[in-house]
Amino acid sequence: MLGVGELLFLALTLALSLVVSLLITVPLTGAIVRLRANYNPKALQLDPEGNAHVHTGPIVTGFFGMLRRVYRIEGYAGLYKGIMPTALATIVMTGFAVAAMDSRGLASHSRVDTIDTGFLGTIAAMTFGMLVGLPAAIVTYRAIVTPYKLPSFRPIYALRILLTPTEGRRPWTLYLTPGLLATEMMHILYNVVVLRSFRLLLLSSTFSPFKFGIYLGVEMLSVIITCPLEVMATKLAIQRNHASAEYNSVEQEVEDDAIDAPEYAEYSNQEEDVIGLRHEKDPYLGFVDCFKRIVDEEGWQTLYRAWWVTMLAAIASASAAAAQYQANA
Repeated sequence: MLGVGELLFLALTLALSLVVSLLITVPLTGAIVRLRANYNPKALQLDPEGNAHVHTGPIVTGFFGMLRRVYRIEGYAGLYKGIMPTALATIVMTGFAVAAMDSRGLASHSRVDTIDTGFLGTIAAMTFGMLVGLPAAIVTYRAIVTPYKLPSFRPIYALRILLTPTEGRRPWTLYLTPGLLATEMMHILYNVVVLRSFRLLLLSSTFSPFKFGIYLGVEMLSVIITCPLEVMATKLAIQRNHASAEYNSVEQEVEDDAIDAPEYAEYSNQEEDVIGLRHEKDPYLGFVDCFKRIVDEEGWQTLYRAWWVTMLAAIASASAAAAQYQANA
């Protein structure tokens, strides 16, 4: 049983680590989200009225180039857009993780044993986690890409900017965003069906560097599939739903939302936004439509923006899995 002093020290340590983590990760995450969300078609486009015009968004192909562009147009405040929803989501998830710990196992073995729930149990657990975290991810991504200044301590006002009137009245509409759930479920199924199967086959028995090398190669090659899913999920998450009561979630309202809020560019005397966004009256209609239109309009390379981030995550996942199986051996 931990004493009051130990609990206070643990709480202060967690709070400090959270602050440091947010200071480092929020600008990096923001640059990745903007890079993947940037809409930059390469050919002649049709506007919502059917008129042909050339729509060319900002040409930013690199991570560091995006960081510099964010700082130039929006300053330090722009680098930390999305910090409030990120912090709240992190605190909630950390609370769940701490609550789920087996304190006796933690004290006696210096680690937390994960529960092997089996194939269906793993899918169910990951799906539940995705459904719980999806609204937070949508709000965070939109807070990052919006050109409007959002007050940190006026969440209702900020949500009125980030969400459409339809989404505000019927929050479950966020789950009906065309193609988003399908994209997330494909990501989960690939991780469980393919990667988990290879992990059990290669790492659950006697550990060897050769088997780990094969599994690491599988994780790295999986970037070919998982990176496009992550890019598509980003583009779909920022796509706002304007459904009227008599229409479905794809049907767009006639008038744009009346947003009366200052923009970052106004404060920096810039006449451009950090990224280009697809017109809300011309949305992606689903998973297949999103994939085809990204390839047709922006090129297949768009699906691999910031691929190295997905690669690093794959390497870290393989290393963590190997360490876990070695510890349990």
